[in-house]
Amino acid sequence: MAGAEQIVVAGAAATKFGRRPELEIAELGVEAARAALADAGFEPADVDAIYVGTFLAQSLNRQGVPASLIANLLDLGPVPATTLEGACASGTIALRHGILAVRAGSARVVLCVGVEQMTGAATEAVTGALGEAFRRDPDQEAGLTFPGFFGLVADAHGARYGTGREELTAVATKNRAHGATNPRAMFAEAVDAERVETSRLIADPLRVFDCSPIADGAAAAVVCRESDAPRRSRAIRVLACEQASGPVSTIDAGEDLTSFVATRAAAAAAYATADVKPADLDVVEVHDCFTIAEIVDCEDLGILPRGEAGPAIVAGATRIAGGEPVVNPSGGLLSRGHPVGATGLAQVHGLVAQLRDEAENQVPGARLALSHNLGGTGAAATVTVLAS
Repeated sequence: MAGAEQIVVAGAAATKFGRRPELEIAELGVEAARAALADAGFEPADVDAIYVGTFLAQSLNRQGVPASLIANLLDLGPVPATTLEGACASGTIALRHGILAVRAGSARVVLCVGVEQMTGAATEAVTGALGEAFRRDPDQEAGLTFPGFFGLVADAHGARYGTGREELTAVATKNRAHGATNPRAMFAEAVDAERVETSRLIADPLRVFDCSPIADGAAAAVVCRESDAPRRSRAIRVLACEQASGPVSTIDAGEDLTSFVATRAAAAAAYATADVKPADLDVVEVHDCFTIAEIVDCEDLGILPRGEAGPAIVAGATRIAGGEPVVNPSGGLLSRGHPVGATGLAQVHGLVAQLRDEAENQVPGARLALSHNLGGTGAAATVTVLAS
């Protein structure tokens, strides 16, 4: 995002993802926020505004105004506190708004938080709440779920490009192998192909290990201008943070379920703003809410050719020590878990660590990184480009 002076992520942090029943949703956000401020070298008194991304705080936790609540718990004073919702893209939408505020000069230091608490609710309640990202009529009323929707995506991609069980399994085993060394991951355990392919069927052809697990967790980032960063040597440059919208129902999506227009649009804008190409990227975190989503994401982002992502992943094209770029070295949503509002900023935290050469699964020589989030049926997408 071009401007008079470079905007940076001065600090970032993420909680461990999983079951966190001991904390309220706002307390989870505070945990990540305090750690991000400490990483940046700022105090709460330095914060001029806070943006919080969350999707389910009201539906599952009966908690409105989470941004104001987190601001109060941090003792930020009467700063502007804004809650943002864009389904699974909520966290990076909060980041984008923080960047825009700094760019516009309305704030010097902005705290961006993503948070969700999901595991304390019954499965039926979580399924219904997640379904709010569908258009009510017809998808919600027909009982469509996201495993069901992405099962349709897998079928469509298979019919057009031949993507099948081998390719889906390759995504699952790769991301679980990457996540095995991530201390913040919900499932830090590798799995083999047999375990993936004999796991419980959820929505044909998707099985348990094809689906990201619900989780509790939070992540945060502090953005400012480079000259305002207390620890400039650790600040990571924001080259682009773009957002686009797309269909909110299967009917609006039309006949082609093998690509998401919002991802393509956000990616095109991000590449143009950052003046980079997919081939320039060293490390990428994509929105692998389901295994088929990673395949489609890689194609929509231009990382792998259309229709060839599945076989390329089988061949090891995106693994650590085998891929350029490496995709989801954190383990992705499939390993880390998917507390919806926190996911995007957790990706950013992981990429900040990569660009500082501090990540658990370090990609050697990583200097240019991209994160991608997709909400709902492609209703919202964000693409962020970061550089050391």
